[in-house]
Amino acid sequence: MRDLADESHIDRFMQALGRAAKSEGRVYLTGGATAVLHGWRESTIGVDIKVVPDSDDLLREIPRLKEQLNLNVELAAPSDFIPVPDGWEERSPLIRREGKIAFHHFDPVAQALAKAERGHEQDQRDVQQMIASGLVDPADAIAQFEAIEPELYRFPAIDPASFRKSVEELFR
Repeated sequence: MRDLADESHIDRFMQALGRAAKSEGRVYLTGGATAVLHGWRESTIGVDIKVVPDSDDLLREIPRLKEQLNLNVELAAPSDFIPVPDGWEERSPLIRREGKIAFHHFDPVAQALAKAERGHEQDQRDVQQMIASGLVDPADAIAQFEAIEPELYRFPAIDPASFRKSVEELFR
């Protein structure tokens, strides 16, 4: 069993991945890692990331870092589960640079919408914290949902009616 990812684990992961990078890129943290770094959770099960552009050197480094740091790392982002409106990269706040890698939080509104779609109790608490901290504006979340709603058919696991209901309950 791997350790829970607290702020120090996430910090060490970013440092090590930044040292391993041979070319410029971005790594987007999402889910529990965003919650931990913003301080509304002490830890998370693992670090979910999206690497842009796909980088063989970074992807090859991740299994080694998982072992070295005793940390779960998954390639997962909101864009894997819901449609994400264009411009998500610009809406993804910079955390910091490590070596050639710029670490960002994946677009907070996209994260909140993905959490709304999944609907777990922890996801709902996270969304409430994102709103309370000013990271997510409810009106913006609703507008972004309406922008992606016509594309939901591309994600057959999503039930559009229940997704809309969840969005309305969380953001209105």
